[in-house]
Amino acid sequence: MKLISWNIDSLNAALTSDSARAQLSRQVIDSLVEQDADIIAIQETKLSAKGPTKKHLALLEDYFPDYQIAWRSSVEPARKGYAGTMFLYKNSLPEPTITYPEIDAPSTMDDEGRIITLEFDKFFVTQVYTPNAGDGLRRLEERQIWDQKYADYLVGLDQQKPVLASGDYNVAHKEIDLANPTSNRRSPGFTDEERQGFTNLLDKGFTDTFRYMHGDIPNVYSWWAQRSKTSKINNTGWRIDYWLTSNRIADKISKSDMIDSGSRQDHGPILLEIDI
Repeated sequence: MKLISWNIDSLNAALTSDSARAQLSRQVIDSLVEQDADIIAIQETKLSAKGPTKKHLALLEDYFPDYQIAWRSSVEPARKGYAGTMFLYKNSLPEPTITYPEIDAPSTMDDEGRIITLEFDKFFVTQVYTPNAGDGLRRLEERQIWDQKYADYLVGLDQQKPVLASGDYNVAHKEIDLANPTSNRRSPGFTDEERQGFTNLLDKGFTDTFRYMHGDIPNVYSWWAQRSKTSKINNTGWRIDYWLTSNRIADKISKSDMIDSGSRQDHGPILLEIDI
């Protein structure tokens, strides 16, 4: 099975805008079409509460004609056009049971469309768009609660059957996972609190598939800041997007890699291949 996860940072912009960045986004989409994955997880869709429009669905059908779609958007009282997630999964797969979990998260986090889970006969595939700690770490305390609740949710799935979990986890776990750890000690995504939250998640029975396959290989990242014009050129990135699996199926992984996103800054897609 081949699976891809990507924080697209606005599905609408990627599909319908004529901006230079949107054109780069569509080049990435073209590369995903070529991958012919069984399942594609997309985060930060930024769609309205009503989800994809007829135009969005038609464009997705053009790119991915053999796929079903499951989506979840931010709804009131959360911000409109915020966060959001989507799965594309092949028609040839057994029809999954789709759930849109709420994890008793603080504030409006459960209303922000952050988790979708596909249940198949022998395993779960779940994706997450983890809340950012925010400018000035204003949401850090809430983020810590989220991390605990999310870990408990994954454990609950894992107690039933093996789990494949993907998404933008908004944390660089170790110093090797970002280019400039020293200057980012209290930056959102690299606080001690967030890093410990991710350690706690792994300690509950989950494997970071990229590190499992590649060990401590340096200078491999999944996100490059748009605010810095040279972040991609200089590879001053962060690895904050992950494919995780239950520990007991880690030996079935055959590949966990980044997919080249060309000159487009922001997130790049990540790939998992596993015999399951």
